Amino acid sequence: MGKGSVEAMVQEMDEVGIEYIFFDQVMGWSRREHRLWGNHSIEQIAGLIEKSKGRIIGGAGYNPFRIKESLDNIERAVKEFGFKYVWAHPITFGLRPSDKKMYPLYVKCIELDIPCCFQVGQSAEPLPSEVGHPMYADEVALDFPEATLVLTHTGFPWIHEWISMVWKHPNVYGNIGAYMPSDLDPAIVKFMDTRGRDKVLWATNSMGLTRCKKEFLELPIRDEAKKKILRDNALKVFKL
Repeated sequence: MGKGSVEAMVQEMDEVGIEYIFFDQVMGWSRREHRLWGNHSIEQIAGLIEKSKGRIIGGAGYNPFRIKESLDNIERAVKEFGFKYVWAHPITFGLRPSDKKMYPLYVKCIELDIPCCFQVGQSAEPLPSEVGHPMYADEVALDFPEATLVLTHTGFPWIHEWISMVWKHPNVYGNIGAYMPSDLDPAIVKFMDTRGRDKVLWATNSMGLTRCKKEFLELPIRDEAKKKILRDNALKVFKL
């Protein structure tokens, strides 16, 4: 989180009122170098969780080019180390969320009773963005109504598709990470204050806890919605 140590990060969390943060394997694929990037090990994250005394919530990753290996990895992360979710990055692998290589992941998340989070929207990395259309989550949500899905990164620039998927499906949620709250499109702000107040999660994508919380609290939405988005919805989705 740019603080240099778990201890410094927890200190900032205490200063601004952050109970938990989420930290996952960040498993993506480099189009240029043809290798995984991120790909922090389960043991690395487990060590951070231990140092934080439980303030960090662990998440596993998913490599659709190594399906069985990834599924075994996810199961071990959940059962041995208490990880609470998976965050996948199908865009970097050139895949839509509805690609057949992604479907084993949804089955595993149902089996383990954990949410499956994945990025939608454009890719900030040097990758084609077309596969990031949030509407590609439509078929996934229909095929797996038992799965809890979280569409991350606001779906920008297809924000209305993101809003549509989060509103349409009872099992689909969205988070606003990777964009500063002050830069959010007015349609997302309105959605959070109305139909989306039970379906949206606050997130930073490591862009700064203090600033991201301050800017969120300054948004023109009701306190009831702010409380749900900052806390209540995440407690429900991640079963904390």
